[in-house]
Amino acid sequence: MSDVSITSELKLPCGAVLKNRLCKAAMTERLAGPDGAANDRHVRLYDRWAKGGSGLLLTGNVQIDHRHLEAPGNVIIDGEQSPDQLAALEAYARAGTQNGTHLWMQISHAGRQTPRTINETPAGPSDIRLEMPGNLFGTPRPMTEDEILDVIARFAHVAGVARQTGFTGVQIHGAHGYLVSEFLSPDINTRTDRWGGPLENRARLLLEIVGAVRAAVGPDFPVAVKMNSADFQKGGFAEGDAVTVAGWLADAGLDLLEISGGTYERPALIGADEITLNPDRLEARRESTIAREAYFLDYAGKIREAVKDRDMVLLVTGGFRTRAGMDAALSSGGCDVVGLGRPLCAVPDGPNGLLDGSLAALPQFEKTLKFGPLRHDAKIKLFMLLNQALQQNWYYRQIGVMGDGFAPDATGGKPFSSMVKQMRIEAAAAKAHKAHWG
Repeated sequence: MSDVSITSELKLPCGAVLKNRLCKAAMTERLAGPDGAANDRHVRLYDRWAKGGSGLLLTGNVQIDHRHLEAPGNVIIDGEQSPDQLAALEAYARAGTQNGTHLWMQISHAGRQTPRTINETPAGPSDIRLEMPGNLFGTPRPMTEDEILDVIARFAHVAGVARQTGFTGVQIHGAHGYLVSEFLSPDINTRTDRWGGPLENRARLLLEIVGAVRAAVGPDFPVAVKMNSADFQKGGFAEGDAVTVAGWLADAGLDLLEISGGTYERPALIGADEITLNPDRLEARRESTIAREAYFLDYAGKIREAVKDRDMVLLVTGGFRTRAGMDAALSSGGCDVVGLGRPLCAVPDGPNGLLDGSLAALPQFEKTLKFGPLRHDAKIKLFMLLNQALQQNWYYRQIGVMGDGFAPDATGGKPFSSMVKQMRIEAAAAKAHKAHWG
C-alpha cells in the first residue's frame, strides 16, 4: 500500500506530468458536421471539462477513415487537413488544455462496427459479422495486406496532426470491438496470414501502430493504448492474452495502458453484465470484479504483476463513483490513474469536488428502466437493449447540450425524449455524411 491519492501528480515514462490522477474517459461526442471537422461545439464542451478539474481528458474516438465511423458526427482526420480544419483542431486543443490539463486525442477505426448507415460492407480482419439485432451492421469484407498497411500509416498520420495542433498526447483505441480489438480477437480474426492465428500475429497490427505512432510523435509525447482485459465471450480475446500483450506494449515503450473490456455484443464496458446478445458464448466475470466499484480493477492487477519491472502507467475506467474507492484503488497499486466517464456528462465539475473534498461521491444516473437478470428470451433481450439505449442516449444528449453552451441536466430525467431526439439527430447526421462523402 502507498499514500498515493487522486490529488497526487504523476510523471509518465516520456517525461510528461499529469497534475492529478483523475482522467475524463473517452466518450463519443458526435458533435462534428458532415465533413468530420472539429467545431465550436467541441471547444465549448472541452472548455467545460478542462475547468472541471481532471488532470487528463481523453477525446471521443477521432476516426482515421471517413468510411469507418463509430457513429455520424465523429471527428475525422482523413488525409491532409485544410487550414480551416487545422485551426479548428487548434481551438479544440486550446480549450481542453487549460489549467495545466492534458488533452489526448483518441484515435480509432471502427472496423466491422461501422453502422450500415455509413458503410454497408465495412472492412475488418475477416467476414465475421456482428451478432446484433436490427440489421444495424453489414457483413464485413476481409482487409487486404495493403489496406492493413494503410491503416497503420493513417494512425501515425493522425497522431502527427494531434501533436501539430496542440493536443498533448494520443490514445490508440484497441478495445470494445473496434478494428484493432477485432484483430486481437481469435473469434473475429480468422485470418491465416501474418495478421492472424497465434497471438503474436493477432497483436501485430496493434504493435505496428504503436511503433508508427511513436515514430511520428517522438519520444517526449505521451502514447497510450486502450485495450480489453477480455472480450468476455468464449473464444474471444481472453485475460491471459491481455496480460501477454500488455507486456509487449510495455517493452515497446508505451506510456499508458487503459484497461477496459467487452464489445457491442457483450457491453461489459458500461457495467452491463446482465446483457449478452449471444448467451451460448457467455464467459462469466469474477464476482469480486462485478461487486467492486471498479469494473476492471482485478484484471488490471494481473497486468500490473506482469509488467511490474517495467515503466508503464495503468489507467482503469468504469464504475468508479466514490473518492474513497478511487483512493483505495490507487494506494493499492492496482492502477495509477482513475478514469471517470458517464457522471461527467451531467456533473462536469465533479472532479473539482472530489479533489477538494467537497464531494464524497459522484451521483448515480443509471436509474431508469431497471430489469432483473436476463432470461434468454427474445422479448426480455429487446427490453434490456432498450434500457441501455435509453441510458446511453440520455448521456449523449447531455454532451450535446454542453456543446451547445448550456448546462447539462443533473437529474437523470426524460430518458425517452432524449433517446428520440438523439436518434433523430443521428439519422440526419448519417444522411448529411453520405451527401458530403458520396
